[in-house]
Amino acid sequence: MAWWSWMIIGAVMLGAELFVVDAAFYLVFIGFAAVIVGIVELAGAGLAIWVQWTLFSVIAVALMVSFRRKLYGMMRGSGEGYESGPAGETVTVTDALQPGHTGRLNFRGTDWTIVNAGAATIGAGEQARIIAVDGLKLKLEPLSKE
Repeated sequence: MAWWSWMIIGAVMLGAELFVVDAAFYLVFIGFAAVIVGIVELAGAGLAIWVQWTLFSVIAVALMVSFRRKLYGMMRGSGEGYESGPAGETVTVTDALQPGHTGRLNFRGTDWTIVNAGAATIGAGEQARIIAVDGLKLKLEPLSKE
């Protein structure tokens, strides 16, 4: 194949990844492999068609295996810090909360329903620990007073 046909294939694959589908960064590596084979042919290698396709396949697979996970994590983010949720963090309760009763609390910019899961009352302005998240409810227990 001519060098320019590999460049067209590469451009189509890169464009498809960026504008058409969310292929999770597979077409990017196929596109780069096609461009690399096009550059090799432009340099005058004069490879047989079967060698070009083999080179294309090997480069595409090598790029995917080597770089996909790193690139995908960098572009999409891994959500670090959200794996365990807010359990274990401390909050300040605005209104007194009896054991087993519910209330409202603004936490991380969102209003949550809170439940006092402890055995003691949490007074207004006192700190409590989030022990669990149950759906849209934060289960709290009062911090032990020493």
